[in-house]
Amino acid sequence: MTNDAFNFDTSLIFALVNGNVSTAIQRKLSQNFKSSGIALTPDQWFVMLVLSIKDSRTQNDLCTATYKDKAGMTRLLDSMERQELILRVPSKEDKRVKYIKLTRLGREIAEKAQFIANRTLKAALRGLSMEEIKVCQEAMRIIFSNATD
Repeated sequence: MTNDAFNFDTSLIFALVNGNVSTAIQRKLSQNFKSSGIALTPDQWFVMLVLSIKDSRTQNDLCTATYKDKAGMTRLLDSMERQELILRVPSKEDKRVKYIKLTRLGREIAEKAQFIANRTLKAALRGLSMEEIKVCQEAMRIIFSNATD
């Protein structure tokens, strides 16, 4: 591929690479949580989403699923535990391992937060056709795969 054939909007590419798109959506999501009376950060919500899909995960599993480092995940889980959103349950086989589970309150808030997250994403995608969204999803999947090889 020649340089002439590879013509793109560099400001858009760098915005994507620098995380500006995800940062803007996270800010909007945070605002929408706050205006709906939900005391969650987007990072907390993402952990809750992962736990909603498969409850009872180790902290390492959550780090892998959310691309967070161990120290950051510990701080996040400490905060969520204080808010009574999660429980840390020791493993019966290995006392060093703790399983993270949503509490009943955590599941209730996760459900409300999911509705707000869906509404936020829908607003962010306004003006795009379903076909454009599908193309975008596939492009992002390929870019992510290429970047994580």
